[in-house]
Amino acid sequence: MLQTSSPARADGQSLQLDMAALRAAREHIDEGAVTPSFGPWRDSIIQLLNDALATELVCILRYKRHHFTARGMSSPRVAEEFLEHAHEEEAHADLIAERIVQLGGEPDFAPDSLARRSHADYDESRDLQAMVRANLVAERIAVEAYRQMINLIGDKDPTTRRLLEGVLAQEEEHADELSDLLDA
Repeated sequence: MLQTSSPARADGQSLQLDMAALRAAREHIDEGAVTPSFGPWRDSIIQLLNDALATELVCILRYKRHHFTARGMSSPRVAEEFLEHAHEEEAHADLIAERIVQLGGEPDFAPDSLARRSHADYDESRDLQAMVRANLVAERIAVEAYRQMINLIGDKDPTTRRLLEGVLAQEEEHADELSDLLDA
């Protein structure tokens, strides 16, 4: 039998767990960590995450292309920055895909729809400065998209929110680094 203590608040009220939800957590064990109190938001969150996954995958491809095609006096240093960002974007994609699976969803890696689902664009620039600009624009879009996702998710899914906050921090770093490259 489940029992819970009721810690008293300063105003004399007590906080109590939802015992019906705790009992319901015993059911549908095939859903893993997704319990009844998760609410009606799971499908919407999975969709947001799949769009973020598409964005990360397009960013990986753009950074890889720029890494291999960068030319000019500054290109070795900039190309290495592009490669480092590609690897970090891949780590983001892996985290997002893993979270989608934890939520009972299917990560969408379908190549035919990546560009359509991505928030950022692929880029085939040949000029080094244009490459840096294209990547900076994409990072700024990612920063805005992750901020909006974090706000939309709020307290509906704290685990996903924390994951996205970590990704957002790295995307902000990428934007700062690319901005510095434009100033150099």
